[in-house]
Amino acid sequence: MADVTIFKQDASAAGTAQLKDSVFKNEVNQDVLHQSVVSFMANQRQGTRAVKHRSEVSGGGKKPWKQKHTGRARQGSIRAVQWKGGGVAHGPQPRDFGFRLNKKVRQVALRSALSLKSGEGNVTVLDAFALDKAHTKSVAAFLKSFKADNAKVVLVSDKLNEAVKLSVRNLPKVHATNASGLHPYHLLWAEKIFITKAAIAKLEEVLG
Repeated sequence: MADVTIFKQDASAAGTAQLKDSVFKNEVNQDVLHQSVVSFMANQRQGTRAVKHRSEVSGGGKKPWKQKHTGRARQGSIRAVQWKGGGVAHGPQPRDFGFRLNKKVRQVALRSALSLKSGEGNVTVLDAFALDKAHTKSVAAFLKSFKADNAKVVLVSDKLNEAVKLSVRNLPKVHATNASGLHPYHLLWAEKIFITKAAIAKLEEVLG
């Protein structure tokens, strides 16, 4: 187990803690991390693009000319796909691009991401993080005290306070989540990761 310093919200030291090697010092599985990121991004796609096929465009109820003896090709509708203003053949339709990884793969990906960021020295353990009321400046001051005001930051707590959620939503480089909602994508995206003691206990209970 590795010993790390625990910090208060004002960046002062508040003791030490031990991080489990099985969670924070594990082998990094690049392939599983890639699968996890692809899954996350696929699940973000709305899949709402669509075109009209020939049964959906208006008009074309009457056969444009008789079948034979006109010298022209046979046509059944002016809204067929070969006509201007006709339907589109094999065009995109609304679909769900998302897919899920199984539970063990997701856990391997999360352990790999935590181990990678911990090995880089980008994980900071907090004694706790809470706000009495929504105040963006308080979060900005907290980041500045850790010299992370210009970095992409993930803030992980055991239970996400509503005041914290409201406080970070105007900070484009800050993502706040609870331990159960933590995803490897956010860890890989972040340059600095702040995790509370309670969140670490929950992660080690699930992943360890």
